[in-house]
Amino acid sequence: MRKTAIITGAGSGIGRAVALELAAHGWSVALTGRRQGALEQTAQAAQGETLVHAADVTDPRAVATMFDTVIEHWGRVDLLFNNAGIFPPVVPLEDLDLETWRAVVDVNLNAAFYCLQAAFRVMKAQDPRGGRIINNGSISAHAPRPYSAPYTTTKHAITGLTKSAALDGRAYGIAVGQIDIGNAASDMTEAMAQGVLQPDGTRKSESVMDVAHVARAVAQMAALPLEANVLFTTIMATDMPFIGRG
Repeated sequence: MRKTAIITGAGSGIGRAVALELAAHGWSVALTGRRQGALEQTAQAAQGETLVHAADVTDPRAVATMFDTVIEHWGRVDLLFNNAGIFPPVVPLEDLDLETWRAVVDVNLNAAFYCLQAAFRVMKAQDPRGGRIINNGSISAHAPRPYSAPYTTTKHAITGLTKSAALDGRAYGIAVGQIDIGNAASDMTEAMAQGVLQPDGTRKSESVMDVAHVARAVAQMAALPLEANVLFTTIMATDMPFIGRG
């Protein structure tokens, strides 16, 4: 039976790379995000069956409609890759405006919860029961960068969400895990070549890795039988300043 996946933030970067990898391995992949055109570009690049459904995942009603659409097309959801996220401008904590704080929390945390909650409802009800959810965490779930309070806070919260959902999903065959990513080449990391603020106040360029490596790691997690789960894994550019950061 062909397996089905939903990927949020599928219009670019990590989301697009994972969508292409899963499609190449025979998954039917639902692509969601705010930008219809970007999602269609992902679909055109994919070697497999895709469904484009533009949605604002910070809206619980839009999330519910998205899951209903996938069920109408394919009958079930085997995988949710909870990937959508934003990184705000780097400013001193005391200068951060509340609108930015709320926007980061809304996309990085609230939307992830809405999607996870919808996936639980579907996965508990479908037959065969169960499925897998992979949350996109971050190196920042372990150690912050300077002036990254909103992003770092939400990624620590995702870790708590992953642990709680993994526990709550046990009885229903729902495996929940998290991939923490460091310096994958994407739109979000383009500035790293010019220099990234370090804890000592200097700016240094940092190594990045091909986003395809992340996609393969997610695909490996997704390919496991539901009796096995990668609860947490970290994939990072080997030379990036993480171990020993600070």
